[in-house]
Amino acid sequence: MTNADTTEETVRAAIRAERREQAETLAALRPDQWDAPTLCDGWRVRDVVAHTTLPFRQSAGRMLLELARSGGSFNRMADRLARRDGDRMSAADLLALLRANLAHPWTPPGGGPAGALSHDVIHGLDITVALGLGRIVPPDRIAMVFAGMTPRNVAFFGADLTGVRLRATDLDWTLGEGSPVTGRAQDLLLVVCGRRLPPGHLEGDAAGRFTARRAPA
Repeated sequence: MTNADTTEETVRAAIRAERREQAETLAALRPDQWDAPTLCDGWRVRDVVAHTTLPFRQSAGRMLLELARSGGSFNRMADRLARRDGDRMSAADLLALLRANLAHPWTPPGGGPAGALSHDVIHGLDITVALGLGRIVPPDRIAMVFAGMTPRNVAFFGADLTGVRLRATDLDWTLGEGSPVTGRAQDLLLVVCGRRLPPGHLEGDAAGRFTARRAPA
């Protein structure tokens, strides 16, 4: 990565690879798994895919109208549209839409290609970690996501990282100071994004703060 052009093309190549791999994963899901819960509160797998593919089928003008209908709240708009489109669109339609847009140039406002990669990687993990599929995102791809994060991004997710030091076991990456919490880089990325992970993904005295309780048998 010696210049801006090379950096952008490297990130865009990672976006294409991530979408392609996610499409392969989704294609292997059973019908009932499309309706299973994810790490995004209240969203099924189909809702998450509806959300990640929304930029491929909505114009900027339409998005502004939807934002106005949601009282100017982006989060409210995203939640409403994900649930609506998840109900309206079949799994086959959502998968076809993803496959047809592996190289789509969409980027989030002010986020650039790194923001688009982050969006895809994080929501892909919301699905695969919740389903226990064991998919490992290449650590260099996770490193690109971390490199594109700013303190403002971290604050946006609202995760309480006070008094903990996150340390990846498969990547040279740490964040914060305090009681160590260790795990794969992709799992720590989810921690930064305010997700609660299934048991067994994190280690350390403070790991319980970021771990979901097991569902009753």
